[in-house]
Amino acid sequence: MHLSAPIFALKRKARLLSRSNNIPLNQALNIISQMEGYSSWSLLVSDSKNTKSASSIFHQLEPGDLLLLGARKGHGKTSLALQLLSEAVKCGENSILFSLDFTKNDFSSVLESIGLSDLEYNVQFSFDGSDNIYSRHIIERISSLPENTTAVIDYLQLLDQKRENPPLVDQMNELRSYASEKGTKFIVLSQIRRSFEESRKSLPDISDIRLPNPINLSVFQKTCFINNGKINVGFN
Repeated sequence: MHLSAPIFALKRKARLLSRSNNIPLNQALNIISQMEGYSSWSLLVSDSKNTKSASSIFHQLEPGDLLLLGARKGHGKTSLALQLLSEAVKCGENSILFSLDFTKNDFSSVLESIGLSDLEYNVQFSFDGSDNIYSRHIIERISSLPENTTAVIDYLQLLDQKRENPPLVDQMNELRSYASEKGTKFIVLSQIRRSFEESRKSLPDISDIRLPNPINLSVFQKTCFINNGKINVGFN
């Protein structure tokens, strides 16, 4: 079924409905879903293009890959990343989300809003929202998990926020080396420069990544960019 707007726009519409009518977000999401011809938000999401894209993208990832996933805020990079972790679990792999942005409560709300609440309670999934997330912490945590792990890092720029942490370039090289040795798949979310919105491009590209400090982005073998419901996967 064709949606009247991209998922991220429908979700924004639901948030406005929730605030204006003082109703829970999940109720507002279901109302929007019914307007789109679905009985619930979870059914709408499971039938969406992005969900189908998540399966396709995940099966393009090879053990040891680093995927850079970039989009402007509100365009669905977090939703897609979580769908990729869900795909990992479906394939019998372990998955983990490292987030310097979400609290546990925030994370639960996001999972509910995209119809992935079951992921939170799956034994093959882990969430790490500690304040000390950087490359060494990530490697130590993944080393305690079984092999065949897919990890999402939310997000690239926040790894660089503490002065006591190694430079971002060193952290990414360390993650690349670990991934190559152990076969871990890393999906790293990234901010996009605001200047992209003033360009005429339909999708961001590697030149639009916001980098407070220089880093060679060739450390990522694959890239994925999202804008207005469009997704492009490429090789770096």
